Amino acid sequence: MRIAVLGASGRTGRLVVEQAVERGHQPRPVVRRPEAAVDESWAIADGRDVAALTAALSGCDAVAFTIGPTGHSDPRVVTECLAATLQAMSASGVTRIAVVTADGPFADSGDPLSRFVAKPILNLLLYESFEDFRAAEDLLRASDVDWTVIRPSRLTDRPTRRYRARRNASLWFGIKTSRAATAAALLDALEDRDTVGVAITVAN
Repeated sequence: MRIAVLGASGRTGRLVVEQAVERGHQPRPVVRRPEAAVDESWAIADGRDVAALTAALSGCDAVAFTIGPTGHSDPRVVTECLAATLQAMSASGVTRIAVVTADGPFADSGDPLSRFVAKPILNLLLYESFEDFRAAEDLLRASDVDWTVIRPSRLTDRPTRRYRARRNASLWFGIKTSRAATAAALLDALEDRDTVGVAITVAN
């Protein structure tokens, strides 16, 4: 599978690229800054530039979207980059996408400690980032692409790729998720048509 990896220079994105190669896929890493490209096979495209994204996605079978929040200076980065990506997908004929968001914004299920204590506090502290993730998921649901959402809990840099998963609901005591496991879950989803239209919570 030819997979355009958006946010390929990030800590999760680069693991998606590495694991995709290990699985026999053909990743096309896409980065915003030329200096972030490893070699000439990497595509350069700002996440809001529809024309550049369309060129980067041309010939691909799927998109792995790993662009994440950058803080108060750019509170809509995920939503705006995803909106541009969806336009680029339409223009380039790509219909499959898996998007990394987060479990934190969603407090409608899971263990009581997370639902009624931890997540309400996090939603106050990380309000802008969590609103960005929620809006991004709304964009996907309103689109006509074949989407899957991967919702990790608090990300860590542990190397483990093993993970627990639950569809359309939070895991009980899913406190931490390694970026390696998040990348594995994203690729697993792209390889499984049964995950289309599903939000999958993952944790170690």
